[in-house]
Amino acid sequence: MNITDDRISFDGVSAQTIAETYGTPTYVYEENRIRANFRRALAAFRKHYADFRFFYAIKCCNNLAIANILRQEGAGIDAASVNEILLAKALGLGGEDVMFSGNFLSDDDIRQGLESGVIFNLDDPSLLPRVLKFGKPECLAFRINPGYGKSEVGHFVTNAGPEAKFGVHPDQVMDAYRAAKDAGITRFGAHMMPGSCIRDPEYFGFITRLIMDLIGRASRELQIEFDFIDLGGGLGIPYKPEDKNAPLDIDAAAAQVATAFKEKIAEYGMKPPRLMMEPARYFVGDAGYIVGRVHTIKDSYSRIIGTDIGMNTLARPAMYGAYHHIYVDGRESEPRRPVGLCGQICENTDFWVKDRPLPEGITLGDLVVVENAGAYGYAMSYPYNGRLRPAEVLVNNGRHWLIRDREEFADLVRKVHVPAHLAPKA
Repeated sequence: MNITDDRISFDGVSAQTIAETYGTPTYVYEENRIRANFRRALAAFRKHYADFRFFYAIKCCNNLAIANILRQEGAGIDAASVNEILLAKALGLGGEDVMFSGNFLSDDDIRQGLESGVIFNLDDPSLLPRVLKFGKPECLAFRINPGYGKSEVGHFVTNAGPEAKFGVHPDQVMDAYRAAKDAGITRFGAHMMPGSCIRDPEYFGFITRLIMDLIGRASRELQIEFDFIDLGGGLGIPYKPEDKNAPLDIDAAAAQVATAFKEKIAEYGMKPPRLMMEPARYFVGDAGYIVGRVHTIKDSYSRIIGTDIGMNTLARPAMYGAYHHIYVDGRESEPRRPVGLCGQICENTDFWVKDRPLPEGITLGDLVVVENAGAYGYAMSYPYNGRLRPAEVLVNNGRHWLIRDREEFADLVRKVHVPAHLAPKA
């Protein structure tokens, strides 16, 4: 995003052009930013450990146009559900280019996952007997909870540690791999989630040592080799303006991981496995924006700016108090005053910004831009109150493409069936 003479643009496409062409609210993604983020991270990790690969956690932003950018750059897909395996298939990916990391799986999930032929990553040892009823995976991993997690975007997204619902307890790791070996599995992997949106490079070295101690002991005592170790995601981006001068030092994080990884491989006498990670926010988070419009200004107990960007469009602030910076097209050089900002949803949680300094001249019809909306934005949107999902647009060097249609009323009722005795009479 660029601001010149107070006017906002996205890689050469103005916010005004987006609004006039596609309406509001609209998600906008910068293709070149996504590619640059991926290449920066990949170069850093391969510099310190050559046998390295990224998988893209497609749950973060599941538009196939965005996922295809990352596929072109060499990413595999981390799938959290069978439908996300199908999204990977739509990208032309399958087999060991896809990691299936579902949790609390149904028998149907297991059966379809096995039939797909992707890497099976089990969230709990209790799943293994159920998997074996349907078949034997070519390569099997367990998702391990190392007993510790961290998050910079809220307690609820720590994803590891004693309060997380994910992963195998450290005390159960040895038994899990022993059972898999006894069942005739011959190829193994391991996986964890270190946390969410972390910008401390040293933490990645710390958490790598935790999982490698668990995996190293299993490798040595059970006499099994590991094809890969997947350290999950967690590579963070700064959301607040005061944090922008302290982004994640990706080279330092990669160096911390590689150093810890190599030390533990040597300590436990392991054959060096492939090192993998599956971030998403780091690739797409700061490449995505929402363009919305001011529709109402209300002066009551406080001044509230009403826009068409609501909790249904961007759920993170209402869900767990996440911060997203807001700009006003044409007014960024103006003096500011504290105001609130809300959407059009009939819930008080849709009053998702309070006492935020915004340009004091903001008025009806102004365009607002929400920053860092590429990760867990559109993918978590929903059509509450009949407020339908927005359009998605890709920009690149002054060009722009619609990559998802705005929902219409027909989408709201398309799969609804009213029994004849309930239907209104003509």
